[in-house]
Amino acid sequence: MPKIYLLIAGIVLAGPLAALMANDIHFGLDWRTADRSSAGIAPDPASTPEAVVQVYAARAFNWRGMFAIHSWLATKPANADHYTVHHVVGWRRWQGLPVVVSKPDIPDRSWYGNDPEILVDLRGQEAEAAIEGILGAAESYPYKYKYVMWPGPNSNTFTAYIGRQVPQLKLDLPPTAIGKDFLENGRVFSNAPSGTGFQFSLFGLLGLIVSRHEGIELNVLGLIVGLDPFDPALKLPGIGRIGPDPG
Repeated sequence: MPKIYLLIAGIVLAGPLAALMANDIHFGLDWRTADRSSAGIAPDPASTPEAVVQVYAARAFNWRGMFAIHSWLATKPANADHYTVHHVVGWRRWQGLPVVVSKPDIPDRSWYGNDPEILVDLRGQEAEAAIEGILGAAESYPYKYKYVMWPGPNSNTFTAYIGRQVPQLKLDLPPTAIGKDFLENGRVFSNAPSGTGFQFSLFGLLGLIVSRHEGIELNVLGLIVGLDPFDPALKLPGIGRIGPDPG
């Protein structure tokens, strides 16, 4: 039995340590001066009249980035001259403010020194149809004044909730999106965030997803080990997805 525990601990810690060794994690940054500039990967609204919906993810700030990412959504209706960014910002709860923020902003900002990547990119009529659902889901999110870093509800809980409410996003959050499996209002069964399968979850601490987009994911204490047989890839804690991007 001790060997089994050591094996489990090795699997859980290998990913975060690999991320650390790859210099993906930046310690010692001051959040007040950390980079929050545009990564230059969002379409310029001045030259993009069509509607746009994008979902972003970046490594979490400081040591938390060894284990998890922060995710958010950006929407721009047709002919709009700016984006609206939707996400959960945990520190706002300390001031008695709602943690859900939906406001005009730069969509592809670095997350306090960590470059974002695009998870979903919808354009035109497909994006326009999704925007109404996203706005409604952001409004109906049940944890507007609650934030728990682990196991949730947190920023990834919010993004996954919107994915379940707006299945046309086909949202496949990375395995490093800790909190995505925290289901609202104590639910045990739900659709997968991508809307293409189902999941079982006990307060985000133990669960299973079987889905066309996520593949098979086992959640133990919020950490994900999984296999995507459709777009062959391995999913590991801290590292994320090893294999081609999902189709």
